[in-house]
Amino acid sequence: MNKREQMNVVVVGHVDHGKSTVIGRLLADTGSLPEGKLEQVRAQCERNARPFEYAFLLDALKDEQTQGITIDTARCFFKTDKREYIIIDAPGHIEFLKNMVSGAARAEAALLVIDAHEGIKENSKRHGYLLSMLGIKKVIILVNKMDLVGYRESDFEKIKNEYDSFLEKLKVKPITYIPVSARNGENLAQKSQQMPWFKGRTVLENVDALAVKEQPHDKPFRMPVQDIYKFTEHNDDRRIFAGTIETGSVSVGDTVVFRPSSKKSRIASIEGFNEPVKTTAHNGEATGFTLEDEIYIKRGETLCRPEQKQPVVTSSFRANVFWMGKAPLIRDKKYKLKIATARATVRLIDIVNSIDATSLSKIDKKQQLDRHDVAECVFETTKPIAFDTIDEIETTGRFVIVDNYDIAGGGIVTGSEETQSSWLDSHVKTREKRWEHGLVTRSDRIAKNNHGSRFVLVTGSASRNIALELEKKLFNAGFNSYYLSATTLQAGIDAELSSDDFDENKVYKIGEIGRILTDAGFIFITALEEYDDNDIEILRQLNTPVPVFVASVNKSNQDYNADLIVSSEVAVQDAATAICSKLKDLGIISDYII
Repeated sequence: MNKREQMNVVVVGHVDHGKSTVIGRLLADTGSLPEGKLEQVRAQCERNARPFEYAFLLDALKDEQTQGITIDTARCFFKTDKREYIIIDAPGHIEFLKNMVSGAARAEAALLVIDAHEGIKENSKRHGYLLSMLGIKKVIILVNKMDLVGYRESDFEKIKNEYDSFLEKLKVKPITYIPVSARNGENLAQKSQQMPWFKGRTVLENVDALAVKEQPHDKPFRMPVQDIYKFTEHNDDRRIFAGTIETGSVSVGDTVVFRPSSKKSRIASIEGFNEPVKTTAHNGEATGFTLEDEIYIKRGETLCRPEQKQPVVTSSFRANVFWMGKAPLIRDKKYKLKIATARATVRLIDIVNSIDATSLSKIDKKQQLDRHDVAECVFETTKPIAFDTIDEIETTGRFVIVDNYDIAGGGIVTGSEETQSSWLDSHVKTREKRWEHGLVTRSDRIAKNNHGSRFVLVTGSASRNIALELEKKLFNAGFNSYYLSATTLQAGIDAELSSDDFDENKVYKIGEIGRILTDAGFIFITALEEYDDNDIEILRQLNTPVPVFVASVNKSNQDYNADLIVSSEVAVQDAATAICSKLKDLGIISDYII
């Protein structure tokens, strides 16, 4: 049996303009209610001496019946001969816009309801802008409660012309406007006898005519990495990369590439828990993979296929943002960005334009976003992220911003942004400008110590043992050497940080400490067994002006050129000696001591 076609539709509009009545009537007129439900609700209304409303058919909205407003985002289902619909009733009150955004984020089409009697209200415009911002282009406008204006065509045309001119500024062209009376069922499932002047199709006919978006299985393969599982018992050395496939498919033997790191390998196996062995995995499946090569990948990378269209990789991007936080969004403050499974520290760099969603008037030179502001902004993350634009793959193009553990904003990425200098560049320049040098110069320290300073980074397997041996060898030879591990940092000055926050910030802390110790004349040594090219580049920038010497155990599939490649077959003592020889060649240490 073929699976029926599905479409997600969100219903939005100002409070009391009739969204829930529209949904209730659609459920009733398409025969989508449970048997006896309509009669049950009618009887309940009679017992309570209350007029029957089709809005009461939405079981999930109990708060609506007691308070008169829709509190939550409710999901209902109805079907036509063509397809099944998941319809989302989003709240109309401005304080519930946060719920509306979460509901609309999963919709591919929208019904926007406007009361013919009350006319266009503040939230009618705000919702129109938010639907545009969320990338929902299939919009049908329902001018409801036409019975309250005598079904007059002139009232319908007035609202249509006014709202059309508003939407033109947003570059949004609605599919159509439909005059309806949801309470009386006019132009919803059946043509209205009260409005013979309207020659268009009913709501159901228009919704059925909408084209379903490209299905996830037809799009490029994307699987954001949720976690990496390592096994050590029973000679099981598997490393499983787990996540949910958002789009596309992948098979055993396929070449895959991780973004943003650009590391490549081939799928060795597809792993599942208590399920038959399979050779292909498809969109929607939560699964895991093993790779033919042993490579280091961080949670949040996106698994792709190199022969298909790739996501954008950048640390600067432009986005449409809806701000919901109680505190304003301000420049240069650190926030947390969550996009797919990736997490990154993010800063607001620029507010390109801030718009009053009611009037669409632009506010020039605004320095912050206040609650319920919508804006086009430029952001910068502390590390590159991978994303797709919203019209290509929605799930990897939407994000939220977290401020003090609360979701404070959400939006969609619209593209990458070229910046003259990164936040890290600016930070290093400012730091060096403000650096207060003592009376002892770097040349004085070199003369006194009889050696130069250098940041030595040992990477790969067994890197910690090599780094420790190197520190001892240099110290015994009379050089000022010091080894610092990430574990020491986490137990000491970063003890107050959570594991996730520490993992995100440890490279920056090591880089700043390295800058201080190399300025003090030390040969500063650290080890990173798991790293990527971006980590090394951050350390290089933070240690300016002293260079970073990178010794890599085995040639990995990194783009970064190491200063020395050490075979994992070489003894730890010999590896440390090889690094010392390189330091001699660079003139950091004297060649007659070791």
